[in-house]
Amino acid sequence: MFEHKSVMLNEVIDNLNIQPNGVYVDCTAGGGGHSLKILQNLTGGKLIAIDKDIDAINECKNKFADYKNVILIHDDFHNIKSILEELNIDKVDGIIVDLGVSSFQIDTADRGFSYRFDAPLDMRMNQEQVLTAYDVVNNYSEDDLANIMFKYGEEKFSRQIARKIVEYRQTKNIETTLELVNVVESVLPAKVKFEKGHSCKRVFQAIRIEVNGEIEGLKQTIIDMVEVLKSKGRLCVLTFHSLEDRIVKDTFKELATDCICPKELPVCICNHHRSIDIVNKKPIIASSDELNSNSRSASAKLRVAQKV
Repeated sequence: MFEHKSVMLNEVIDNLNIQPNGVYVDCTAGGGGHSLKILQNLTGGKLIAIDKDIDAINECKNKFADYKNVILIHDDFHNIKSILEELNIDKVDGIIVDLGVSSFQIDTADRGFSYRFDAPLDMRMNQEQVLTAYDVVNNYSEDDLANIMFKYGEEKFSRQIARKIVEYRQTKNIETTLELVNVVESVLPAKVKFEKGHSCKRVFQAIRIEVNGEIEGLKQTIIDMVEVLKSKGRLCVLTFHSLEDRIVKDTFKELATDCICPKELPVCICNHHRSIDIVNKKPIIASSDELNSNSRSASAKLRVAQKV
């Protein structure tokens, strides 16, 4: 069963400012937590629920069987403009996108997302795509591996780990999550292994982001989402690590600014006009109650924008 406890559920719903007759998009349907709450607030409105994981879509089909005002789409939310075009929907009243990996994906051992289970290296959110974690670990160059781990995982020992991976695979390919854990831990200093959290967390995060293209194109996708919002429509974005949060923050700032010319120019030549107001100047974080009941909310940040 696809189980996932939605992070900051009430905060998201409150900030979507749901209109009963509105049209809303849940870009990452997952286990249907945010989607269900949106549906419960609609009367004549409509929900489009998107997910690139077919297991999530199938779970939502069952969960929303009694709702006639929901459209389930098996696709990547980066394609939101083309998805809405195919549905003949011009503008929507609100969008939620949760950029975190789902509990179901992490806890399903054979999906290969977790360092807690021994499983084939996979990590694909969309199981129809070709690229897997196995391909990244066994085929990427030492430099590419190091860069990915440093950029996407902020791993201090990225160079040493990449060197060890390349050295190890000269004898045999790294086929499972446990093999990768053992290779990574073989080069980490003892004090790092016993720091708070698992010593391989950053490496697995980086590889997962690379496999699923989670950062690539994120800025343009946010711009696309703003374009398809109606005036006063809301965009809620949940992030779970600093790199994606920085992209969301900087993109919101740019979209909320009239002129983005270099400061040294005496007059504006960019003709850029703000398209959003930033609703919360600082990101919303989980309440103490939620932090106690759902550890995966600890790194979550919610940023909200409203179309002008």
